[in-house]
Amino acid sequence: MVNRKKAKWIRKTHRYLGVFLGVQFLMWTISGMYFSWTDIDEIHGDHFKKEKAIQTGFTNLMGTHNLDLRRSIESLELLEIAGKPYYWINESELYNAKTGKLKTKVTQQEALQVAKRYMLRELEVADIQLINTVDDHHEYRGRPLPAYEISYDTPQNLKAYVAVENGAFQTVRYRNWRWFDFLWMTHTMDYDTRDNFNTLLLRAFSLLGLITVLSGFLLWFISSPTVRRLKSKKN
Repeated sequence: MVNRKKAKWIRKTHRYLGVFLGVQFLMWTISGMYFSWTDIDEIHGDHFKKEKAIQTGFTNLMGTHNLDLRRSIESLELLEIAGKPYYWINESELYNAKTGKLKTKVTQQEALQVAKRYMLRELEVADIQLINTVDDHHEYRGRPLPAYEISYDTPQNLKAYVAVENGAFQTVRYRNWRWFDFLWMTHTMDYDTRDNFNTLLLRAFSLLGLITVLSGFLLWFISSPTVRRLKSKKN
C-alpha cells in the first residue's frame, strides 16, 4: 500500500490540477455539447441562402484570343456579375466576356446584385461597406480582400461578403456562427487561426488532463475500502 505521505501528495496533486484545468475541461464539455447538438449547415447560414443561386445563360461570348491578356492563360472561370458575363483569368484579371474590357473592381451596386442571386428574396439590406483589412479574429479572416460587407435587417446580425476583385460571393456570417467560432476556438485552444490542433498549449493541457484522470484512479485505488478488503483477504 501507498504510505500516508505519498497518498497526501497524490491527493494534493489531483486537487490542484483539477482546479487549474477545471475551466478548460468545462469549455471542452460545453463546446462539445454545442457541436453535437447543432446542424453544421445551419451554422454555415445555408437557411439564409437560396437552395440554388440564380444562373443566367450567356451566348456570343468573346474568344479569349481577342483579349488583351498580360500573360498566358493558366486558369479561367466564367463569372456572372450584375447579369453580365466575365472571364476570371489566372485568379487575378477580370475581363468582360462580351466586350473584352478589363474590369478593375466591382462596385457596391454590383456586389448587391451578386448577393441577391444567393440570398433569400425576403431579406432586406440594412447597410453595405467596403472592408480593406481584417485582423486574425475577424469573421471574414482568410478570405479575399478588399470585400464588401453587406448587412441585413435581421435579429441574427446577418452579413454577407462579396469580393471586390472578381465579384465572387464569399460567405455569410451570423450570430450562431459567431458562437460556434468562439467555442471552436476554446475547444482547439488555437486563439489565432482556430484550426491548429497541434499547439503546445493544447498538448500541455491534454497531457495534464490525462495525469489528472490517472491520479483520480490512483486515489480511488489506494483509498477504496473494497480494494483494502480484497488485499486483506489475500494476505
